[in-house]
Amino acid sequence: MSNVVVLDNGGGLIKAGFGGDFDPSVIIPNCLYRPLSAKKWLHPSPISISTTTATAAAAEASSDLDLTSASVRRPIDRGYLINPDLQRDIWSHLFTSLLHVSPSNSSLLLTEPLFTLPSIQRATDELIFEDFNFASLYVSDSPSLVHFYEASRRPTSLLSRAQCSLVVDCGFSFTHAAPVFQNFTLNYAVKRIDLGGKALTNYLKELVSYRALNVMDETFIIDDVKEKLCFVSLNVPRDLQIARKPGKENLFRCTYVLPDGISYARGFVKNPDEAKRYLSLTEEASSPSLGVKNDEIELDVSEKTENRKKIDLTKNEFDLTNERFLVPEMIFHPSDLGMNQAGLAECIVRAVSSCHPHLHPVLYESIVLTGGSTLFHNFAERLEKELRPIVPDECKVKITTQEDPILGVWRGGSLLASSPSFEAMCVTKAEYEELGSARCRKRFLH
Repeated sequence: MSNVVVLDNGGGLIKAGFGGDFDPSVIIPNCLYRPLSAKKWLHPSPISISTTTATAAAAEASSDLDLTSASVRRPIDRGYLINPDLQRDIWSHLFTSLLHVSPSNSSLLLTEPLFTLPSIQRATDELIFEDFNFASLYVSDSPSLVHFYEASRRPTSLLSRAQCSLVVDCGFSFTHAAPVFQNFTLNYAVKRIDLGGKALTNYLKELVSYRALNVMDETFIIDDVKEKLCFVSLNVPRDLQIARKPGKENLFRCTYVLPDGISYARGFVKNPDEAKRYLSLTEEASSPSLGVKNDEIELDVSEKTENRKKIDLTKNEFDLTNERFLVPEMIFHPSDLGMNQAGLAECIVRAVSSCHPHLHPVLYESIVLTGGSTLFHNFAERLEKELRPIVPDECKVKITTQEDPILGVWRGGSLLASSPSFEAMCVTKAEYEELGSARCRKRFLH
């Protein structure tokens, strides 16, 4: 077993394991939670590799716990470490009880968000060298590890031959479009949208709370709803019309049942087949028959207001229609949420435009999607559809989604940790004690 611990410390999930392995040994939510039935904060249990989503993490970790209205404490907010003491507690549990490693005999490869402030870097270094006594440390950012993994996995691809790619990382806290050249992220060209999986979950909470039941405290449940039922629309105006239709003509209507705390501790989709009816739609399916006349819309609205009065609040379930595609739509149009930021397609074009013109054709043809928020159905197709009109005609657009967008960063780290030159790249504890955090950080060329 390798003595290099690879730690992808995400805002939503921690992926941890040993250098050279294909998959991480442990995946846990990066948080502590306290169910209503508990008196103290609990560590989530690890989850299996097959279900690497934030909700699956919470669900498996709490198969015997009811997480309805559970309180959550996270050490990372908006992508950055804000509570080192809480992170120390979580890492201590991870290294001691789950990985069973001795830090003083191990090296650590840690992922860190782009543009981390020096004060946060110092706090992280103190945790690693002074609290856990790791022998050596290497810090990397997610885009360079994703590029490294994809280049080694597909040695004949343009990405590998040109040693150049554009990594789009849609994570828990925010979304980055980061050009990578020869395994180094071009920081001056990175563009960011302050929108990630957490913001989408919060938006879905607001929509459901306004239209059906108050679920503002149900973080884990709404995460599950988002991951199981949301998808990216390829034709928003058409889908909004379909979502107005009554009965079986509405291909998006589906029902989610909340946990009752007695028969079942987890929520579930009432009729999974009904929830998948939207898959029969294609981008070209907008025929005149799908059009809705004004008088029909007015009738539908009046019917809806009558139905709204009849909502049975004793029922432990709620319906979803257009929320299913309006929530992921925020990644492409953040202005709909009142954010003064560009959508993902424009963000990518701005990132590419910040690079040398010789790199532009290669970057557009080597776009790699990673991060949990890229798992929405139709995400890559919609992004290509948005990009094509604003990319120069002479450039091809090719978008690749990683085989596992959640584990891609960790696998890149594992590959790097098993390379012969890895030890020479690390900063040792002795160097840290002699030179301090700031001098040591220059070794990582961020």
